[in-house]
Amino acid sequence: MSDVELSGVRKILDLASKVKDPIDFSIGRPDFDVPQPLKDDAKYWIEEGYNKYTVSRGDTLLIEKIQEYLKKKNMIFEDVIATVGVAGGLTLVFTALVNPGDEVIFPDPYYLNYYYMTKLMGGVPIFINTYPDFRLKVEEIEKLITKKTKFIIINSPNNPTGQVYTRGELETVVEIARKHDLLIISDDVYERFIYDDMATPFIGQMYEKTIILNGFSKSWAMTGWRLGYVAGPKEFIAKVIPIQQYFYSCPPSFAQRVGVKALDYDISNYIADYKRKRDLIYNGLKYKYNVAKPQGAFYIFPEAPEKDGEKFVEKALINNVFIIPGRVFSQRATHFRISFAVPDEIIARGVEILNRLV
Repeated sequence: MSDVELSGVRKILDLASKVKDPIDFSIGRPDFDVPQPLKDDAKYWIEEGYNKYTVSRGDTLLIEKIQEYLKKKNMIFEDVIATVGVAGGLTLVFTALVNPGDEVIFPDPYYLNYYYMTKLMGGVPIFINTYPDFRLKVEEIEKLITKKTKFIIINSPNNPTGQVYTRGELETVVEIARKHDLLIISDDVYERFIYDDMATPFIGQMYEKTIILNGFSKSWAMTGWRLGYVAGPKEFIAKVIPIQQYFYSCPPSFAQRVGVKALDYDISNYIADYKRKRDLIYNGLKYKYNVAKPQGAFYIFPEAPEKDGEKFVEKALINNVFIIPGRVFSQRATHFRISFAVPDEIIARGVEILNRLV
């Protein structure tokens, strides 16, 4: 536990909550609310008394709907378990797979839970260097594989960089995993937030030894309802069901029933809004900052002036702009993360101030 710290994202969020009228680019949550039809569905199931435990694997209607959804997307899987958000799914996966000394490989920058879950289980985080353009390179991955490697994690669209990996990059990862008989964990939680090439594939469509994680927090703004799922080989899912029993019992019951409706709910209008926000933030910063254009999710990861992310974040805080130092998501401290899941006027105000600080 001595290696586990409070989330750097939550620290900044706590600071922002104490400031009047902050320009808060800190946390990765949609700025729209749960769509009204899904709220109405939640009310219906609560009134119907759907408030008790479900079986640990998840409500049958939801499990069947997720299976149908994944099959339509041509995902390769055998079984599914509903989880307490994607974070809960990650906890099940790491608990089931990582033994002390096992090496877990993932791209740097990374979602901070990958690092801390690896450490909590006694594993060793191994980082794929993707700087400066945040692309996957075959030589960077191949040289990291050892006899202790347990699995590779791929998160596309990526948090914190907003990059979406190409078919060629994903095929490279699959080729390496197949050569060394490794599992791949594919975190697909931002799967719908892709702005330029909607035909981009996912690892789960390409490799039979993939464990797929996804959830409802981002696409339908159900962040507080804690609902996700894990799909993968039947034997693996059978092993994590008892772990879920002892950790969580089950995900929230009413949310599971709403999840059935959510998977058919069209959010294309929200995605169009976020593509516009992406363009606003990128076009506003690109002339003053060294920054890669995000292709998905709702984050942008600029390089800080003088390549000192910590110093620049402090400077931004003084000017009422709340951003996250890149060190939270990386072994480097040269960048900072912005979540552009905020109203357009906040983006405009924030861009104006950040450009003044250079």
